Amino acid sequence: MTANDFAVVTGGSTGIGAEICRQMLEAGYEVISLARRKPAQSHARLHAVEVDLMDRSAAERAAADIADRFPISHIVHNAGIIRPALLPDVAQDDLQALTQLHLGVALTLVQAALPAMRRNRFGRIVLMSSRGALGLETRSAYSATKAGIIGMARTWALELAPDGITVNVVAPGPISDTEMFRSVVPKDSEREKALAAAIPVKRLGRCGDVARAVIFFCDRANGFVTGQTLYVCGGASVGTLAI
Repeated sequence: MTANDFAVVTGGSTGIGAEICRQMLEAGYEVISLARRKPAQSHARLHAVEVDLMDRSAAERAAADIADRFPISHIVHNAGIIRPALLPDVAQDDLQALTQLHLGVALTLVQAALPAMRRNRFGRIVLMSSRGALGLETRSAYSATKAGIIGMARTWALELAPDGITVNVVAPGPISDTEMFRSVVPKDSEREKALAAAIPVKRLGRCGDVARAVIFFCDRANGFVTGQTLYVCGGASVGTLAI
């Protein structure tokens, strides 16, 4: 990385996003966190922008503002929510909300940063999908939008490759040290133990596992890797079928 690397991280105040910010700061990046809350950590190179990304107008204003203030070279779109429901109970409002957060915000941020990336003939875009993109009960809206991220990234990878911009996806499995995971799986519960036992590596993931994958895709040296999806899931995407 260089002194000119400015990374936008959505959802940078907690969980995976906070760990991505921490690792990027440690590596020398300037980091702009976009989240509803200020990060607990502070750093001379950490710039916190408080914004509700589910509000399309607010997200567009924030994207335009940071693109004016910083020569953005990296985008890590990590922010996400679940809103679980079985099929009969899935609400159209939830589908629209997750579409805005998971897909719309990615589009807004990349469109805002693209002129600078193209001018500098360099960019790294990392979008956060999920093991749930492959299908998971109660995840209609979540799986649909997280799967959409993968298709969108592959398209952008083709369009932006001539400009020196890579686009890749990280798809985490169950990550235990996040608010999102704890909102659906209580700590030390039988459900948590059963879930860990069902994962081939026999443990749940941690934020650091995901952040290290993001850092790999963000590295300036990795310009020959684009359009790829890396499942950080302990093998859950390939080995959970029990016969």
